[in-house]
Amino acid sequence: MGVSKQQAIENKRAIVAAAEKLFRERGVAAVGLAELTKAAGFTQGGFYNHFKSKDALVAAAMERALEDGAAQLVDGMQASKAKASDPLKGYMDWYLSAAHLTNIEAGCPLTAYAGDVRRLGKEARQSYVRGLEWNFDQMMSVVDGENAQEKRKKVITLFSQMVGSLVLSRAVVEADPDLAEEILKDGRQQLQQAISSD
Repeated sequence: MGVSKQQAIENKRAIVAAAEKLFRERGVAAVGLAELTKAAGFTQGGFYNHFKSKDALVAAAMERALEDGAAQLVDGMQASKAKASDPLKGYMDWYLSAAHLTNIEAGCPLTAYAGDVRRLGKEARQSYVRGLEWNFDQMMSVVDGENAQEKRKKVITLFSQMVGSLVLSRAVVEADPDLAEEILKDGRQQLQQAISSD
């Protein structure tokens, strides 16, 4: 007896969810197909019923992560606006928080995949670029500036500093938690000063 169309969709979602979790935790290159299919509860043959290759799965996992990240960003900005708070400040505070530092599985995928993306297939690299551009657009909608070009430059600088602070903090948190917190704290302060001085 074959698998129903709905079950096939659920099976594919399970594989993508397992892949996303493992890729974020350990990096794409460190996760083999056997481990991935086992985590999803499938055989390697079952995997190929849904994806042509690991690259196709990586692209699907990244797309899902970027969609989740986009929803998280929009929700956060809307919540800030509803409280009459600065949405850019709220985003920066969340991004460089202790909660986000430890939430690799559900945090910003642009940070989680930053170290892997240049080694991924074309489809995954293009997904990453679309997600990055979308993020820039969202930030541009709430940042001060004379024109779109000025806003874009400012957003690229701010977001690069946010990602850099988070990546460095995550890199050292197990070896030196105090240094990790210092990086986050100083990153937040510098970014807040940057947006306050405009």
